[in-house]
Amino acid sequence: MIKSISNRGHFAYAHDLVMAFASFWLAIYLRIADDFIFYDIDELIPISVVFTVICAIVFRVSGLYRGVWRYASITDLWAIIKAVSFVILIFAFVMFLWTRLETLPRSILIINWFILMAMLGGPRFFYRLLKDRRFDLSAGTIDSRQIPVLLAGASDGAELFIRSLRQNQDLRYRVVGIASENRRRIGQEIHGIPVLGTVNDLAAITAQLTADNQPQRVILTKDDMDGGTVRSILEQANGLGLTLSRTPKLTDFKSSITDQLDIRPVDVEDLLGRAQTPLDRNAMRLMLEGKTVLITGAGGSIGSELVRQVCDFNPRSVTLVENSEFALYSIDLEVSQKWPSLVRHAIIADVREKARIQQIMIAGSPDLVFHAAALKHVPLVEANVCEGLATNVIGTRNVADACVAAQVSTMVVVSTDKAINPTNIMGASKRLAEIYCQALDLDPDSAPHTQFVTVRFGNVLGSTGSVVPLFQKQLVAGGPLTVTHPDMTRYFMTIREAVELILQSATLGRQIRDSHDQGKIFVLDMGEPIKILDLARQMIRLAGLQPEKDVTIEITGIRPGEKLFEEVLHDGENLVHTNTQGILLAAPRTTELARIATAIDQLIEICAKGDAPAGIEIIKAFVPEYQPTDPLQTRQESVPHTP
Repeated sequence: MIKSISNRGHFAYAHDLVMAFASFWLAIYLRIADDFIFYDIDELIPISVVFTVICAIVFRVSGLYRGVWRYASITDLWAIIKAVSFVILIFAFVMFLWTRLETLPRSILIINWFILMAMLGGPRFFYRLLKDRRFDLSAGTIDSRQIPVLLAGASDGAELFIRSLRQNQDLRYRVVGIASENRRRIGQEIHGIPVLGTVNDLAAITAQLTADNQPQRVILTKDDMDGGTVRSILEQANGLGLTLSRTPKLTDFKSSITDQLDIRPVDVEDLLGRAQTPLDRNAMRLMLEGKTVLITGAGGSIGSELVRQVCDFNPRSVTLVENSEFALYSIDLEVSQKWPSLVRHAIIADVREKARIQQIMIAGSPDLVFHAAALKHVPLVEANVCEGLATNVIGTRNVADACVAAQVSTMVVVSTDKAINPTNIMGASKRLAEIYCQALDLDPDSAPHTQFVTVRFGNVLGSTGSVVPLFQKQLVAGGPLTVTHPDMTRYFMTIREAVELILQSATLGRQIRDSHDQGKIFVLDMGEPIKILDLARQMIRLAGLQPEKDVTIEITGIRPGEKLFEEVLHDGENLVHTNTQGILLAAPRTTELARIATAIDQLIEICAKGDAPAGIEIIKAFVPEYQPTDPLQTRQESVPHTP
């Protein structure tokens, strides 16, 4: 098939045909040298024309003109090699049929192959060298306007950064060295820039640089650098008085293309980041593509990210259920703009309203339901016990029962690590919700068509009400940053990573239907816990300030319901490994469906009366490991809940 050629491609095409014609005559001259004048020129002219015509056809169909000369690479070189080789083979065949190869010395074919390669590839790569400014004689001089920088990471990102600098007419940065993640690359160079040491030796690297080459900034050039490594680099950079930045990630979307290097500040996600867990996106697509999906809590932090990622897999329709009018309006508007052709339904509803939820579920008849609606702020739920139980326990039961009635294929329940050995009402209420969904999943007579998948994970970075947005607001106000206890630690993951693993868990959960793994809970691997006090200090440093000098940190004391250390597994839960990295399978104790259903019936009456102590007794009966940090705090509520 003939490839179309752009306007610039036509110029390149004409150039190549001229080079092809010239290469034939040059090959003949080099082969026969002084005997050239004795050759019959009239006989060589038609042969040269045939050669050029063959080149014209092969070059046109070989895709030589899809590449851009400015970015000529090994791929373009390989395309030239293939095209020239085909030309010589076809030309040899034609000449054998025409003259039995008696008109020309046969060695001309080999000579012409090398000459044509040079005449096609040479101009392309010379043009790129010029655009990369590698022949700029002023490149070796030091410009005081340039910022000397040290690159952290001797990888593809560093090579791309250095190459972009050379292509950019406005050189704002000057790379003085590279720090590698491993020692094997020390002494090597990337585009002439030496690898001077490792990312653990920034002080030693700067010490060996001259005064004119002392860096003012460290730039991370690797997307998936471990969060612990980034934290170490931040500490070292801060000690040397250097700022820390990073190049844009390859997955970052940009509204427009620009030649300017967009260096960005390092954010908290970089400090806590881990290597990306491999995901089975094909399995996710099979689960979601062409399906009808309903998401409760669709306007929340987790719910809205679920909406975005589900919509990316082209479902038949998506139903957004949300109690907050503004939150629902915001996510519905986003969906309408990003996926305008997707059928969507935005519904204001409270999961506590059983009849309303059943009406929505039966009318929409979804294939999959993601239940993300919850009250999750620990101190607020601690002060409003019945509200927390009504939403997190009764609301989850309403959604689960509606899924059974509508014969939904799969319901995915979003839970929390605070359900493990809970010290607060929020965690205990989520554990009760887990118990009910476990019981349904293990009772085939009660839910013959519906599978229940429960996913448990820790704190989500940047979610509503979490510590990071609080620290950011306190920084803007000039401090202090408030930490409840100097030893408090938490597990963190990004919202996007959490939702990706929720979808991955859902695909795994659908595969274990009718197996011995029913009723088990998927637990996301949260990596290593982070000290909140260390996080506060690092956020201050990221703002270019000094902890305790520019911004103070205030220890305020543990709040009601808080734990010093979060847990991912209960001591009595057996851990089952899955075939998917980043996802574990826990086997907590289970309860008979009739027993937990009766208890939730009692909770409905208890919450209607606002009887918090009675609600706590129900919790203790089913979650004996529940140990409130402040038992008196949970008995403050006396206002009845209106069902």
